[in-house]
Amino acid sequence: GILFYVQFHIHIINKYHQIFDTKNVAVGQNVTLNCFRDHGWLSTNLFWIRLVSQSFPEVLGSTISHDVPTIEKIHHITTKQEPGTFVLHISRAQLSDTAVYYCIKVRQRNMTFLKGTFLRVKGPDPGITGVTQDSLSNPVHPGDPVTLQCSVLSNSENRRCTEDHSVYWYRTKPDESHPSLIYIQGNNSYDCERSPEAASQQKCVYSFSRNVSSSDTGTYYCAVATCGEILFGNGTKLDIEVVRHWDLTKTVVFLLCVALSISLIVIAFLIYTIKEKHKTSGKNSYFSKVKYSETFAAGHYLQLFPFFKLF
Repeated sequence: GILFYVQFHIHIINKYHQIFDTKNVAVGQNVTLNCFRDHGWLSTNLFWIRLVSQSFPEVLGSTISHDVPTIEKIHHITTKQEPGTFVLHISRAQLSDTAVYYCIKVRQRNMTFLKGTFLRVKGPDPGITGVTQDSLSNPVHPGDPVTLQCSVLSNSENRRCTEDHSVYWYRTKPDESHPSLIYIQGNNSYDCERSPEAASQQKCVYSFSRNVSSSDTGTYYCAVATCGEILFGNGTKLDIEVVRHWDLTKTVVFLLCVALSISLIVIAFLIYTIKEKHKTSGKNSYFSKVKYSETFAAGHYLQLFPFFKLF
């Protein structure tokens, strides 16, 4: 990668006791690199070249003579010879301008690295317009399959970097001080679609699925890494509802107690009703016997003493 270029050419530059430095700038900032030129260097060519990882060296500008003013422009990069210096100017630096820049002196068959600069351009990629995550609406229980989604919205017209996205999934828990990396998205595990309104706008959806357990409770974030920057989503909170065995047992015992209480009340009511019926039927039988006895006794008395009929 580009670090190999940096380390390899630092070794070459140090061998020749030349200058190498590192420069960090923000996106949109202007950058000027100067390369010293001696008046005695006659018939000497100077070159500004750029080295980018996995690409051939790119010549940005050259000058032949000290006295010949030359200006070359490639897109937003301009090289210009000024008195005593050969200047490279980058107007409104872009993320893709991150590279190693060399000023090289070539005279006859000899090539000398005069100056090397590792330019690092930092800043969000304006091509990415948003990173969103969908929330979970249904309750989740242990063993349920859960799919988390991360949507990356981008506009290809504004992109300054052609690097592919790398997506990482992190989880934060209340009892943990730092988020933990749990999954790295593969290159082929996403689905992209173009917007029907504008062909330059697209939405790429990255999915992460797993069967959850009670220990998976937490907030999950997707992190989209591109062109040296990382953009985080808004997070998806995962709450897992656990039905504890002791709660289930307690519920069953409570229901059994209620059923038993109702049964006892019904039994007591039935016993009371039966007793009341027995009391009522006993009284009616007693009074019937007394009345019959009184009637029988009176009739028998009259038969013995008929003269009482006169009264």
